[in-house]
Amino acid sequence: MVYTVPLIIFMDDVSGNILKQWNKHFVMYMSNANLQHEMLDWEFFVWFITSSLHASPMELMHAMKQSISYVSKASTLGIITWDCQDQEEVMLVPYALFLGGDNPMQAEECSQGGLNCNYYCWTCHAGGLKEYKETEAGYCSLFKNQFEMAVCSGASTKIQASVSSMGICNSLSLSILNTVVEMGKWLCRQGSRNRVLQESEIEAMLEKELTELLGGKDLNDMLNPPLGMEGINIHMDTPTEILHTILLGIVKYFWGKTVHLMEKVKLLDLFQSHLDLIEHDVLNTPNLDPDYICCYKGTLIGKHFKSLVQVMPFIIHDLVPQTVIDGWTTIGELIVLLWHMKIEDLEGYLV
Repeated sequence: MVYTVPLIIFMDDVSGNILKQWNKHFVMYMSNANLQHEMLDWEFFVWFITSSLHASPMELMHAMKQSISYVSKASTLGIITWDCQDQEEVMLVPYALFLGGDNPMQAEECSQGGLNCNYYCWTCHAGGLKEYKETEAGYCSLFKNQFEMAVCSGASTKIQASVSSMGICNSLSLSILNTVVEMGKWLCRQGSRNRVLQESEIEAMLEKELTELLGGKDLNDMLNPPLGMEGINIHMDTPTEILHTILLGIVKYFWGKTVHLMEKVKLLDLFQSHLDLIEHDVLNTPNLDPDYICCYKGTLIGKHFKSLVQVMPFIIHDLVPQTVIDGWTTIGELIVLLWHMKIEDLEGYLV
């Protein structure tokens, strides 16, 4: 029997300290997506892969890719193991289903250069991507262009312009590019003892230095690891992270504006009374604490917003303009679509 094992790969930056002092390091975990939804959060079913204070996220991702694709060849040859329930040998074929993480981490995994770039989104194609850059070959070539720029004069400005215009930032090769750029600046300032070096001589020296830094690796080995990973499309397989995008994004700022409107007309106490009258037992959320929510209205966290968004259209009636009520109603409809924890009709869903 052959079983496929879809893997959920999660990576984020965390603090390893018990105290509040921030000690940033990166961690990577895996989960088996074949498990039931409620079992995915159990500690027993979360596999710790690696952690580092010093390695960048893309370096950790490169090691993970090698362990699945190259070293063990698990994704192509499979893994032979023993099925203790059916008492027979079986083959497991693991593959990456999707990469979880918050928005900044997923942006780095996609080599996204930031919202200030002209071409910053590969989902909605905001910015008007050219036909060549939409192809797989064209996208990979954008990374190699930065290596070519690194050995030219004015490399620092050219690379920064490349990131801004194309929206591509490859963090895996960043240290190599910076080393070559700094060496180029030094050569332009110092030259040799007897004469100023020609531009062609500097480029030759930088190309030699780049070759040494690559350590015999091909430029393709220094690209974003998930780009060439079999079975995964990094731009499609990084699901939207709901907490920061919705609850701490749209809902948080809409909540702030709503509170401002109610405070302006001195109706926050009446809002608190409405919130206290809500029947908590019918909500699939932690109990709402009106005193806490109204006292610490500016420092609420995700669980508070998840509770509030379910009841806001009902408790702000006659307290704010109708356009604000309509906004909360629309957000509530969005939240219902996002938090589908169980698929009731799986066959109909797959169709």
